[in-house]
Amino acid sequence: MTRPFGADVLAYVSNELDQLLAVADAELTSAYPGDFLGRQPVHTAYVPAQHFGPGVASLWGAQAIAALDEFAPGPGEFAAAMGLAPDIAAEVRPLVLAKLAAEPIEDLRIDFEDGYGTRAGDTEDAHARAAARSLAALLGEDTAPPFTGLRCKSLEKATRQRAVRTLSVFLGALLENGRPLPPGFLITLPKVTSAAQVSAMAVLCERLEAAYWLSHQQRLYFEVQVETPQAILGPDGAATIARCVHAAPGRLAGLHYGTYDYSASLGIAAGYQSIEHPAADYARAVMQVAAAGTGVRLSDGSTSLLPVGGREDVMAAWRLHARLVRRSLERGFYQGWDLHPAQLVSRYAATYAFYRDGLPAAAERLRSYTSRAAFGQEEPATARALAGFLIRGLDCGAFSGPEITGLTGLTREDLTYARRRGIIRTPESS
Repeated sequence: MTRPFGADVLAYVSNELDQLLAVADAELTSAYPGDFLGRQPVHTAYVPAQHFGPGVASLWGAQAIAALDEFAPGPGEFAAAMGLAPDIAAEVRPLVLAKLAAEPIEDLRIDFEDGYGTRAGDTEDAHARAAARSLAALLGEDTAPPFTGLRCKSLEKATRQRAVRTLSVFLGALLENGRPLPPGFLITLPKVTSAAQVSAMAVLCERLEAAYWLSHQQRLYFEVQVETPQAILGPDGAATIARCVHAAPGRLAGLHYGTYDYSASLGIAAGYQSIEHPAADYARAVMQVAAAGTGVRLSDGSTSLLPVGGREDVMAAWRLHARLVRRSLERGFYQGWDLHPAQLVSRYAATYAFYRDGLPAAAERLRSYTSRAAFGQEEPATARALAGFLIRGLDCGAFSGPEITGLTGLTREDLTYARRRGIIRTPESS
């Protein structure tokens, strides 16, 4: 005959397990604090340092609008260019135009690496100072990006000293005259090959903070570019990127996939280097698993087919870019790189279409979530995912707060609560 634990035995065994698992519990809480809940930009626009100056965001927006007016002046042309259904295209096109006029670039990265090249030391110093002062001026403009930063050279031995110097010179000019570090400022570290480089970057950030008297509220954060095979798989067969994610806790903000350097490193022919190549899917899947639950954000890479030239060339580039953006969004990569102003058109068109396509079903499930959950038909993870989807759409401008409230009865604050807690806020749970 069997019998359940008595209360005293149950308490004893539970306490014993608590002691056995105390270290594992602490490690899990520390290493996996949860998903990032703040705003994530839908893209990063790379501008070579030698071409960067005040007004660049407005210029990119104006050039994108000009391309849209020339090659897709109406809903029909727009639908064809972006591969959208006519009804969705009619909804999305005015949203894209409004975005390009008000906030054309969400995240801007001043590039001192591949897009900049190797130059004399004095020349790069001068460009770093000029770019920093231009960034300070840009942040005062109406169309200023909410997120900014720079990409330095790698911490490989050959470029390490140059990377350190460029960061130091840039920050010195950016912070001169008592200017604060801009909110949403990030440093991009390229061509990472080991977790040791990530740890070293954290040390460099600490030293720069001390040198420029930055407070904890002005902490330096950085993101890692995954563009080498060594960053995915180490010589011992372990996933290097998983170690990288945990090598700089509180400093590492994101992982960015580098399409072309990674593909070339694997020997993939130039004509087949793409973010939809199976090798790219594998690398990003490893990145995604490594970052899950850590608060480290993911970004997809770029496409090299730019929307330039004649009408057919631009249309073909837009269709490809829009399709790849949509593909990344469907796979949980909510950010990507853009290299040309006209790519903003297809970036926002595909992004807005993704969110507006999914809006009716997400709104319906959230509206009926409480009753469905009572019958075991929904789980907390579903509430988090649905709320996260709507918040991302709100952040980028795919829909408005009143629109969401009208469809779901929920406010932005309610969605934030659901995203954090996994339940829909009610008077009893508030």
